[in-house]
Amino acid sequence: MNIPSREELGAILKKAKRIAVVGLSDNPERTSYMVSAAMQKAGYEIIPVNPSVKEVLGVPSVASLKEIDGHVDIVNVFRRSEHLVEVAKEFDEMDADVFWAQLGLVNEEAYQFLTDKGYKVVMDRCIKVEHALTK
Repeated sequence: MNIPSREELGAILKKAKRIAVVGLSDNPERTSYMVSAAMQKAGYEIIPVNPSVKEVLGVPSVASLKEIDGHVDIVNVFRRSEHLVEVAKEFDEMDADVFWAQLGLVNEEAYQFLTDKGYKVVMDRCIKVEHALTK
């Protein structure tokens, strides 16, 4: 698995404007909430993707990636590793550039599926940490 370098991650984050967050919780104590709140505060548009909640961070939630209108720069995933293939297949059906699985999340099959199609894939990296390190 080839993870982009810190410089490449910095370039991805500088270019990005819209981040869809799969598995974004509306519980302020959850990591997905804290990370997404920090990214929203940093100026990114956050799109919550969670069928179990109505809204997060003041933004209406969508049930799946397929419900998002328009282009998404990064799909940031907070779902367990075994769900990454399913999310990768949905990602492939939308208009998005980068598939980003949060720290601790790795799935070789999802990685291979997406890189074979030419997508940029980041796994096992925290988007908030990378953003802070590449400012």
